[in-house]
Amino acid sequence: MSTVVDFKPPSAWRRPQDGSKCGFKHKAMVRFLALTRRRLCVLGLHSTMDCTAPQSGSSGDLEGSSNCDCWCGCGRRQVLASILGTSLATSEAGLHAGGLDDGYLVQTLRAVHPKRPDWYEEFYAQSIKCGMVAYEAEAAKYKEKLFESLRQRSAATTVLELGVGTGPNLKYYARSGSGMSVIGIDPNEKMEKYARAAAADAGLSNSQFKFIHAVGEQIPLATSTVDSVISTLVLCSVKDLNSTLQEVKRVLKPGATFYFLEHVAAQEGSSVRFWQNVLDPVQQFVADGCHLTRDTLSGIQSASFASVAADRINISSAFLISPHVIGTAQSSRL
Repeated sequence: MSTVVDFKPPSAWRRPQDGSKCGFKHKAMVRFLALTRRRLCVLGLHSTMDCTAPQSGSSGDLEGSSNCDCWCGCGRRQVLASILGTSLATSEAGLHAGGLDDGYLVQTLRAVHPKRPDWYEEFYAQSIKCGMVAYEAEAAKYKEKLFESLRQRSAATTVLELGVGTGPNLKYYARSGSGMSVIGIDPNEKMEKYARAAAADAGLSNSQFKFIHAVGEQIPLATSTVDSVISTLVLCSVKDLNSTLQEVKRVLKPGATFYFLEHVAAQEGSSVRFWQNVLDPVQQFVADGCHLTRDTLSGIQSASFASVAADRINISSAFLISPHVIGTAQSSRL
């Protein structure tokens, strides 16, 4: 049985209320949380804490009916089976046909990604907004290459981004100048205001960007409806990697492409791999399920895409997650 503690963050953790930039104590906590971020997993990241968070939006919390409020690593299949029972197959059939059952989607979301306290999700969003500057600067050349490939290889009109977060990739879509429409999903609804601000800064109109509070294991889109899917630093933290990749294949149109930039396990015997092995259990707990030792490329290669092309690269500003893979996976043509 899990024990849920109603813990309030100390005042030193909180962002200054006078509109100023990150204060010293707040900055220290941002650095700490940024080291263990779910999506960026930026243990060892040399971050720059010089940003001002946008004002909170007015959207309310989505309350699911799941009784699982713990921060545990409950398996997706077991949790879904126990919570949703026999309605799972029926609901999935309706979802894949394009019919969205909001109650079912919220249940699935909460089963895969249990609800965290609002202050935690908000602080998480702030930490990643403030704590990924150095990483993004170094990764920019690789992202530019990846998104250039997306712009050149497909007449993409609708793109799905898994784990859109605070929207650091949105500027790359806007450069296409082709009226591209982007759907971003993320399990942390507090990311939305940051993502929308990034979309506006990038020149994407409201009609070109849509944020959906959802998880990759159950994408709330109909089958064969998107031209491309992109994932950057997301697959490390999904509960069920194979289910997520099968969902990517499902929503892609025939012959469409999945683009990815993901951190992976370091080479066996290396000092980085040693520390990944030591810290992986802690990382999964404090960084929202991030796996330091996940072999994501093997998972992609085993997911029955028509073809996979990938290169291994190194992002030196993020020590424990410095090994990366960048590449594409092609869906089968009919």
